[in-house]
Amino acid sequence: MDNDTTKQQPKGEIAAPAKNPNEATVTLDTPIVRGTQEIKEIVLRKPKSGELRGVALVDLLQMDVLALRKVLPRITTPSLTDHEIGNMDPADLVDCAGKVAAFLLKKSAREAVLDA
Repeated sequence: MDNDTTKQQPKGEIAAPAKNPNEATVTLDTPIVRGTQEIKEIVLRKPKSGELRGVALVDLLQMDVLALRKVLPRITTPSLTDHEIGNMDPADLVDCAGKVAAFLLKKSAREAVLDA
């Protein structure tokens, strides 16, 4: 007789995928139009040190537009161009900037900010 007491997923329910702390999804208020394609959502990936070349970290933390225009094309999926970022709705750019700034914090500081 099997006395397995581990919890099982109820039939018919699908477990939600675990959230990757190194990625953030931004749903755009104003979609980006690329030819016939409309980009309504982008995924930001935590940048590696090499992807931050040519940018002062303090500029990213201060949400500097020029710094964001350098870094966002390197870490977005689909990859956005400098021109697309320049035409982005300011509210969407601020959303992206906040997520990039959060990536630059240590895990403990990020959790403290998110819990506040």
